Amino acid sequence: MIRSTVHTATARWAMLALSLVVAAGGCSSGGESSQAPADAIVVRGGGLFDGTGDAVVSNPGIVIENGRFSAIGAGAAEEAIAAGASVVDVGGDEVIIPGLFDLHAHYHLTIAGDGRVDETKAYPAMFLANGVTNTFPNGEPSPDEMQALQQRLRSGEQVGARLHRTGPYFGAARVGWDPDFTTEDIHRQVDALVAEGVAGFKAKTITTSHLEALIERAHHHGLTVTGHLGSGARNSVNPRDAVNMGIDRIEHFMGGDAMPATRSAYASLVEMTPDMPEFERIMQLYIDKGANFDATLSAYGYSGGRDPEVYDYFTDELGYLTPYARKLVEDRKAAGPRRVSAQFEQIYWVKQKLVKRFYDFGGGDLITLGTDHPSTGEFFTPFSIHRELQVFVKAGIPEAAALKFATINAARALRMDDDLGTIEAGKIADLVILEGNPLEDIRNTRNVRTVFMDGVSYDAQELLASVKGKIGPAGPDDLDAFRAKQVPPPGGH
Repeated sequence: MIRSTVHTATARWAMLALSLVVAAGGCSSGGESSQAPADAIVVRGGGLFDGTGDAVVSNPGIVIENGRFSAIGAGAAEEAIAAGASVVDVGGDEVIIPGLFDLHAHYHLTIAGDGRVDETKAYPAMFLANGVTNTFPNGEPSPDEMQALQQRLRSGEQVGARLHRTGPYFGAARVGWDPDFTTEDIHRQVDALVAEGVAGFKAKTITTSHLEALIERAHHHGLTVTGHLGSGARNSVNPRDAVNMGIDRIEHFMGGDAMPATRSAYASLVEMTPDMPEFERIMQLYIDKGANFDATLSAYGYSGGRDPEVYDYFTDELGYLTPYARKLVEDRKAAGPRRVSAQFEQIYWVKQKLVKRFYDFGGGDLITLGTDHPSTGEFFTPFSIHRELQVFVKAGIPEAAALKFATINAARALRMDDDLGTIEAGKIADLVILEGNPLEDIRNTRNVRTVFMDGVSYDAQELLASVKGKIGPAGPDDLDAFRAKQVPPPGGH
């Protein structure tokens, strides 16, 4: 069951969405009848990848009522149209997919100094315009600002993707973390965050006793825990041990005996190979325990050599910066060559082989999609989902499976699959209309025409246009205020 992070569209939000759709010419009325609900919509035509199978089929007709898919099928669609439902026509070369999840959707932005700010002005609309209807930020440097954003999104004051909040990190990555927190302290913090409406928790640089307390209390509330963990070195927790504790999801690397506590996890990761017996053991543990793995394949490429096949500009990302912020970014780039992490470049390639092996081993239902891209102003997180999907396919994983990582697998990982993740009768009406078939070329996920969230339709290009030039400080007078919001990076990646 979806918790408090999912909301129905308010009248103000619906009016804005309707104006976007009408401006784009995307919706036509199907006649008047008092028999049809006022918000009944039929999406007809085109292809359909509903997330339950592995193929694009002819769309039989999708009926949306009261923010949910009420029926899928030609008969139901014809009846709804006859009763007065509005109609959205999908082109013959267009494909409908479920709304996407980014389970490592950092709102973090670093463009003025060394600290991070949660970008809340433009990112929500940018995520939605890219087909991402659900974001899980995986640790928040500015929890108060993110809570305020969540409230604006729920009330309809701001349009954007759903925010399934995590609250602050649990572990030394949180500014002000006390290593002497007791189990009772952890439980109280969890309880308070649940009362605020968080959807799950993120552990980073955490000790065994604190992680045990976090998992215990999160599960008490029916919520999940994910973790960026270590090798066991310097009092860290190896993911293998966390999986045995009952953690729900692991970020970045799967851990195990191939990552001994005598050195960092990163140092071991670059030497791992898919055929290692130690890797087979850890894969089997994940399958036995049903633990999810958030692979974050593309995250390392931004800091590495930037594979030109993936890290291209398929849109003017810098155009979302204010002119002043854009100059800051361009001046920084002109000041000297970018520092390239040789280690992260190695990890970018190694992880592709390891994730492909896990998929082949039978772990496909456990892999989820998270981008983990805290932006430095050159590339922005809401566009990163398309690069992450592309790297999965580049690794040899079928396009349909990669899409499931970002839809039904992610919904299951957050225990939200009763309501989200596929296009099926009874579920919340989230879908994306793409220009092109993503099973023929995964890069077609970039070509978003229309997004439905909670049964409300949004024109992707109108959303993007509404936030052009809004990221970052507007000028020198705004720079100090922007810097004052910064918090130190949490360490690690």
